[in-house]
Amino acid sequence: MNTNLEIINTISKLKKEKDAIILAHNYQINEVQDIADYVGDSLELSIRASEIKNKVIVFCGVRFMAETAKILNPSKTVLIPDKSAGCPMANMITAKDVIELRKAHPGAIVVCYVNSTAEVKANVDICCTSANAVKIVSSLPADKEIIFIPDKYLGSYVSSQTKRNLILWHGYCPTHVLINTNTILQIKKEHPDAEVLVHPECTPEVINIADKVLSTGGMLKYVHESQSNEFIIGTEIGIIYRLQKQNPKKMFYPAQKNTICPNMKLINLEKIMWSLEDNIYEINLSNEIIKKARASLEKMKEYV
Repeated sequence: MNTNLEIINTISKLKKEKDAIILAHNYQINEVQDIADYVGDSLELSIRASEIKNKVIVFCGVRFMAETAKILNPSKTVLIPDKSAGCPMANMITAKDVIELRKAHPGAIVVCYVNSTAEVKANVDICCTSANAVKIVSSLPADKEIIFIPDKYLGSYVSSQTKRNLILWHGYCPTHVLINTNTILQIKKEHPDAEVLVHPECTPEVINIADKVLSTGGMLKYVHESQSNEFIIGTEIGIIYRLQKQNPKKMFYPAQKNTICPNMKLINLEKIMWSLEDNIYEINLSNEIIKKARASLEKMKEYV
């Protein structure tokens, strides 16, 4: 019998026994996306996490995403199958840094990209995702200073779209900064009809040559509705599996073949099975952090 099939059957059995649901980010490996009950981007997963009735959530992504699920569902057991699945960008700012920023800019509104720790979320005014950051910043009072953390490139893009002068932190995604204009232009020469879709975590130079700047969820929607048949995809390459699955007649080219987030690739079928068998690794947060961070996330969800 196929080993993967045995593991899949065991996972299905354990899910029923434990009343569990599996959520997976668009950047997860193929087999994890296939077994998940729901696959999405950060905003979609946040919304789904807040609606879940199951007792156990197995979150296949990185730690800040599992923390978000716990914050929105404090009574549920939230598991992350690999405890070392972190996010370098989220680790580029601390709660202490946010407190210092507030002191330096009293009265400023702090907007925080969801790619951040629970402790950071507990010290900000509102969270956002790449899908709704522009909408959120556009809605804020014109007479207020805005601090945008932690991603300077997403912040730069939001500033360009809203014409708001944002105070930016120096964080960034190490995976998205690998994408460069020279490689995209070379691929474009080989595939002149291909549309260039990039994530707003990319550098301004890459964003300037893109046809569309979209979250991963936005890319899926756009490709499905587009008349084009070829696309150059400027984000973590895990999304291409789902794009191809949903659009089998269309062609997709990674803007950079090494655009891989190693943390997003740590979870596999075995780890999901072990996670369900032994309730590992459970996300635990203090009531105070949950209460404060939840307020900033609930505000974010108003801007779908």
